[in-house]
Amino acid sequence: MSSVAVEPRYTPEQYLKLERAAPYKSEFIDGRMYALAGASREHSLIVFNLAGELHPQLHGRPCEAYATDMRVKCQMTTGYLYPDLVVVCGEPQFEDQELDTLLNPTVIIEVLSPSTEAGDRGYKFAHYRRIPSLQEYVMIAQDRVHVERAERRGDGWFLTELEHLEDVLTLSSIGCAIPLRAIYEKVPLSDESAYGLRPRTVDDRSRREGEHE
Repeated sequence: MSSVAVEPRYTPEQYLKLERAAPYKSEFIDGRMYALAGASREHSLIVFNLAGELHPQLHGRPCEAYATDMRVKCQMTTGYLYPDLVVVCGEPQFEDQELDTLLNPTVIIEVLSPSTEAGDRGYKFAHYRRIPSLQEYVMIAQDRVHVERAERRGDGWFLTELEHLEDVLTLSSIGCAIPLRAIYEKVPLSDESAYGLRPRTVDDRSRREGEHE
């Protein structure tokens, strides 16, 4: 008779205890822990470029930005995730005195990779969009010029796609604008990837939360 390994399930409290003691980061979804892999050169460059562009625009304002290491809790789904970059405007709220788990993000940005793209589009957005404070969710391709920005509008989301280096990513909820040329600075791209369609928008209000899953 063959045996089947059963993945252990944890409570949120058990996850946090293990996570804070571990030498590596793990996310927590539906009672299970998932270790995070290292980032590629392209991924690291894009996150660094984004942070560099946001820093002067947020300077002197009641906003904070965190890159890669700030855990975000999705209270309605009990998920704990690590966005590539997260911004909160207003008083940041944390789960406890450790100040390492943010509850009220305003903007979340994920840099896509072949191994994470499905999750960033699927289960991560399913968790993120249930955070009441979240106003914008941005997904950035690392292998081509392609940026998608989902903006909360009432009970739905409005999607904007940018596919040209001359385009500008506008983050309305925090009053910031980032040229795509700055996002992809020094990122190795094929010649074809620098040329694409002009910005287009897709009204996503008709796609309700349940239809994303």
